[in-house]
Amino acid sequence: MKIVLTIEARMTSSRLPGKVLMPALGEQTMLGHMVARLRRIPSVHQIVLATTTNATDEALASFAGAQGIACFRGSEDDVMGRVIGAAESAGAELLVETTGDCPVIDPMIVEQTIQMFLHHQVDYASNSFVRSYPDGMDCQVYRLETLKRSASMTSDPEDREHVTKHILMNPKLFSRVQLVAPPDLWWPELGLTLDEPKDYELLKRIIGYFGKANPYASCGEILHLLRKVHPEWTSINEHVKRTEYAT
Repeated sequence: MKIVLTIEARMTSSRLPGKVLMPALGEQTMLGHMVARLRRIPSVHQIVLATTTNATDEALASFAGAQGIACFRGSEDDVMGRVIGAAESAGAELLVETTGDCPVIDPMIVEQTIQMFLHHQVDYASNSFVRSYPDGMDCQVYRLETLKRSASMTSDPEDREHVTKHILMNPKLFSRVQLVAPPDLWWPELGLTLDEPKDYELLKRIIGYFGKANPYASCGEILHLLRKVHPEWTSINEHVKRTEYAT
């Protein structure tokens, strides 16, 4: 089974335009930092950046080329169709869906979610539809045929924009399993996703703290930093309001 990881990203974020290509550490961007971490997932065969056909996203197509990862360009609004196109372009059978605003995502948590899917007879697996991990560790796992079945059942713009909303809203049609955080990683109210300037300030500090000595710091190491070493940092973005979906 070919396992393909997609990263949904675009440059026209309403709250923080161009956020994914903002500096992370040295010359590396936030999205570059995320890609470097995602390359460490043992089960993933290929990474595809799923961006839009907008002229503003030429920079992301160039980024993908420089990184040596595939790039698929599709609709800005029909994100479901864009993800399906990205998956088909890579010959995917199993999809691991992520969004480009998760620069410190833990590759081993993603791997655990993949393994949970593979060891259960379900249509969908996630670590985020019931929040337990910090926001920013999110991934979803499902077969391409499952997403195509969902797509054939809905033309609702909300469903097309939020890729798996239709799947999640129809548990009788699509079975699912949830990866729940262990006690040491349980911090559902913590935001480690890049939505607003305050998030960027926190994430830049976290990435800078670990630096080149430990660029792949785990979720556990990041939470230890924020609980024991610099607990005051958590106040930086604690008032940022989160949206349920990001593309």
